[in-house]
Amino acid sequence: MTEQELQTIKLRFGIVGNSPLLNHAIKVAAQVAPTDMTVLITGESGVGKESFSKIIHNQSTRKHGQFIAINCGAIPEGTIDSELFGHEKGSFTGASEARKGYFEVTNGGTIFLDEIGEMPLGTQARLLRVLENGEFIRVGSSKVQKTDVRVVAATNVNLHVAVEKGKFREDLYYRLNTVPIYVPPLRERGDDVELLFMKFASDFAERYRVRPIKLEPQAVQVLLSYRFPGNIRQLKNLVEQISVLELERDITADTLRRYLPQEGSLVPAIVPRMQKGDDNFTERDLLYKVLFEMRRDLTDLKKLVHEVLQHESYGSQILHEHSNLFDGLEDLQDTDRFDDEPVVPDTLPLRIDRPTNRPAEPSPAYDLSRVEDIAHEMEEDESLSLEKKEKEMIVKALRKNNNKRKWAAQDLGISERTLYRKIKQYEIEE
Repeated sequence: MTEQELQTIKLRFGIVGNSPLLNHAIKVAAQVAPTDMTVLITGESGVGKESFSKIIHNQSTRKHGQFIAINCGAIPEGTIDSELFGHEKGSFTGASEARKGYFEVTNGGTIFLDEIGEMPLGTQARLLRVLENGEFIRVGSSKVQKTDVRVVAATNVNLHVAVEKGKFREDLYYRLNTVPIYVPPLRERGDDVELLFMKFASDFAERYRVRPIKLEPQAVQVLLSYRFPGNIRQLKNLVEQISVLELERDITADTLRRYLPQEGSLVPAIVPRMQKGDDNFTERDLLYKVLFEMRRDLTDLKKLVHEVLQHESYGSQILHEHSNLFDGLEDLQDTDRFDDEPVVPDTLPLRIDRPTNRPAEPSPAYDLSRVEDIAHEMEEDESLSLEKKEKEMIVKALRKNNNKRKWAAQDLGISERTLYRKIKQYEIEE
């Protein structure tokens, strides 16, 4: 096959890339296409195996016949025989009329059996008969029918191992594996990953009418070093997410890493950890932030109460009787910082110890009702402070994301529904 013919096939079937393994797979598919040989396409999920089955069909003498792609893993075991080979009326519950199967409908064409490793053993025996003799029998019938169908199968599991475990028929395996085609995963295709990224970026820019995203040089290295277990399907979803969510069209390495799942995880880290001077925050960081704000507010309240009691006629007696409440007040520092790794203090700033057994000193009577009022005001101020801080962070997130509730909710680590309720609660104007 010449280089021009190879590029023509790639252009026709939307295949992007120039890796040697990919080119070899295309050449084998094009060479075997004019024959009627059975082909087994192997490769991981998401590498584009169906594209190779279409190359084989469209380059063959059957190109004017019908092409049907069937996912064997998506059809229930109880109905797959009926789907493939048809059934007679009354052959099972719900069979109100006779029905033709795919092998009968596709006579003279090509059937692509994807996930062939998920096919039940009983159906495998029926398929072997079709491949050997071109014969099949409808479910509920005894009449043998003929069909002329080319079978192209695909799998993402090791069929040889499945044969050893008794999950796949050995005779069917060797009958399907007449011509094997291996489709390489993205991690074995080198610079093809960047080409595919650019292609998908252009496609989504046209679909959503935005400027295409572009990777900075360091981001390209991050992209090429990632393994992409989901292959082309995962890469396409990644590009679509970034194209929609990122306002800045020049993608840095740090930005790209936020969308790549961590090792051993399938969930992308879209919301990064808070860094100093960063406006983004996670749910855990938000909790720490609130705790530190509470500590600062409680410290301020203690100072305020201490000053009030010092200037009241009965205050000296209260300070003397409850001195443990104000121990170390001068040493308390403002704790409004928010480091990368915040540490929750071992004890709360406002510590109320149980009374000791020391003998009580006589003291003049004083009005305890005013002390209760002070405690009530402290609780009310604390509640208002928390609501105020929560409202401030919601407003901050909305402003950062141009009032886009979905993105603001992601930044805050809450659901969009909860954010909507909070906006109504605090009467925030968007």
